[in-house]
Amino acid sequence: MNNQQLEEVTQEKDLSILISNDLKIFQHQQCQSAYTKGMRILGIINRTIVFRHPDMLRLYKSLVRPHLEYCTAAWSPHYCKDKELIERVQRRFTRMIPDLKDLAYEQRLAKTKWSLEDRRTRADLIEVYKIIHGLSTVRFSTFFELSHNERTRGHSLKLHKKCSDGS
Repeated sequence: MNNQQLEEVTQEKDLSILISNDLKIFQHQQCQSAYTKGMRILGIINRTIVFRHPDMLRLYKSLVRPHLEYCTAAWSPHYCKDKELIERVQRRFTRMIPDLKDLAYEQRLAKTKWSLEDRRTRADLIEVYKIIHGLSTVRFSTFFELSHNERTRGHSLKLHKKCSDGS
């Protein structure tokens, strides 16, 4: 380009998302990065906030969770080890709340009524809705096709994941 040799790289970071040279997302590295950022901010909260109150949830929602959920439509973790890595941040935060710290993690989640896995699923469903109704720049035919099975009951928007091999 402009008589200069371009360097060949195996990965590139664009908008804080690691992408390989074959345009795939490095999911484990992305989860590791989100985990590191989240734990770093939790450490700051832990060192600076002396009075711990259940209203600390606002701090978590505004300072930590955005790092754990940033652009998850592109890099949402698929492997259990990556999901557990991200959950560790939330697990640590719920232990910081005095009323919850002696409870099991599942009980802490039930009391706080939020789960990162549920939020990722919700974000995926919202994205699919946008694609179906033309509210996204992604074309419907890129990922989905309508079901032609006449034996199904219900509405006409039964979807099938489009096969990547072209069939």
